[in-house]
Amino acid sequence: MSQTVARAIDVVSYVSLNSRSLSEVALHLGVHKSTALRLLQTLEEGGFVRRLADGRYGMGFELIALGQIALDQVEARSIAHAELQELSDKVGHTIHLGQLVGNQIIYVDKIDGRGTVAMGSRIGLTAKIHTAAVAKVIAAFQSPEDVERLIGDSAFERYTATTLTSKQQFLDDLKAIRSRGWAEDDGEHEDYINCVALPVHDARGKVTYGISVTALRAVSTLEQLRKDLPLYRKVAEKISQNLGWKGQQWTAQNFLKTS
Repeated sequence: MSQTVARAIDVVSYVSLNSRSLSEVALHLGVHKSTALRLLQTLEEGGFVRRLADGRYGMGFELIALGQIALDQVEARSIAHAELQELSDKVGHTIHLGQLVGNQIIYVDKIDGRGTVAMGSRIGLTAKIHTAAVAKVIAAFQSPEDVERLIGDSAFERYTATTLTSKQQFLDDLKAIRSRGWAEDDGEHEDYINCVALPVHDARGKVTYGISVTALRAVSTLEQLRKDLPLYRKVAEKISQNLGWKGQQWTAQNFLKTS
């Protein structure tokens, strides 16, 4: 990759997280302000960054448009969206669709529930492997080699009192997830939020996706979320079937017997 292209990609990513001044961009790239300005002006002409009223630079509208096109081309998202919307309407909680992409699990769809407050998840962002229920439920059904790849150099950073802070804790949690069939986030990244997640199979039978139901702890406890697991599981199975999965037929009664 050429240095100019690499710098352009770096700048787009940098200003997409937060608006940045010319000086901040130059410092981030380790270049003179004049070099950073030329790069920003070129990106601005293409619509990939935009200059804000205060002179700082932020994400350009062309990038937003291209991002939406890319999301619309994600087959699972287009297939699952209506099911996720219906589920959110029924339970009133926020619903996520995660997808295994390379060495990461990415949020590819999100339906905000009623009374939603700010949370760290956004479409296009990477789900934290050791805290996000949707990431854990996908990881739990991968091969040991793939799990190691997903863990990578994770430091298992602590965010709350319930965060898994070691590799062994994480692996033990994956084992429990495989046994019961769903994952949980017990306030492990944001202590006021909890979540349950279930696997979604693709046409090959692999768990490439996952859906999660997220709620404010004050609105719905983890125990309350668990009560609707049969409903969530039906949705996960319906999406799996729409993706071409030919697995065993599932019923709420069978699920309750094995959970």
